[in-house]
Amino acid sequence: MSFETPLSRRLGLRYPLAVAPMFLISNREMIVAAAEAGILGSMPSLNARSSEKLEEDLRFIRQKTDRPFAINVTLGLTEPARLAQDVELCLKYEVPVLLTSYGDPTAVAQQAHSHGVTIFHDVINLRHAKKAEAAGADGIIAVSQGAGGHAGRLNPYVLLPHLRQNLSIPVIAAGCISGGEQVAAAFSLGAELAYMGTRFIASEECGAEDRYKQMVVSSTHDDVIYTDSVSGIHANFLKQTLPEEGAPSRTPEGAKRWKDIWSAGQGVSLIDAVKPIDVIVEDIVREYHDALARLGVEA
Repeated sequence: MSFETPLSRRLGLRYPLAVAPMFLISNREMIVAAAEAGILGSMPSLNARSSEKLEEDLRFIRQKTDRPFAINVTLGLTEPARLAQDVELCLKYEVPVLLTSYGDPTAVAQQAHSHGVTIFHDVINLRHAKKAEAAGADGIIAVSQGAGGHAGRLNPYVLLPHLRQNLSIPVIAAGCISGGEQVAAAFSLGAELAYMGTRFIASEECGAEDRYKQMVVSSTHDDVIYTDSVSGIHANFLKQTLPEEGAPSRTPEGAKRWKDIWSAGQGVSLIDAVKPIDVIVEDIVREYHDALARLGVEA
């Protein structure tokens, strides 16, 4: 039941699937579980409260798995000294893939490439994608309309082929991918990796509190609000946790961004249970093959 793309083969993944890094709730246990399930797990470096804690997490991951994984470094949102320390630690522990966002990846890409590390950069449009390609990114994460967290405005049916036609590096699909059907659609549009966050909030290994996980399971896309009122940048959040939507125990002063105001993408409509990561991967792979079978296509 394995399937692959040129990019997943190059990375050494069993399946061309990745768990997107989610602020505060992605953790080392998710990375290990994803790696052992044959996909690319990740977390933001800032989920570790200090570089010392990040080193502890990297040591833990390296002890638990020898399979590929990724760390996300938020370039423009991380204090420069901390950013430098985190990148050095990723190189020290031979993290195979660095995911960069919110800034110019040129310097990090140069460091990473000197150690044989792959760089993927988040974008929401072609202009940013071309800049990242020129800066040395090895792949582009195309964050489309409906993605959890900071999301673009373009529909993936336009964004993915538009990037694919105008870039010479692989494109990774992100946004509203919760099942194998969306994976198949993303690959048909030119993506080489499917990048999922919201689906894995509802995993046993995720660091989100149980009420958050259950809210993802019980919500639909009607419960997802696209707003810039939380962080100053448009992002998708569960409306039950937004103060302006009348959540009874929350006020603009009391609700903390990301910690109390919870993010999720429109793909919540397709999530119906909290499961272990390896079972979620099995489900996605089965759904992918079922989708191809309905089309009469062999994987």
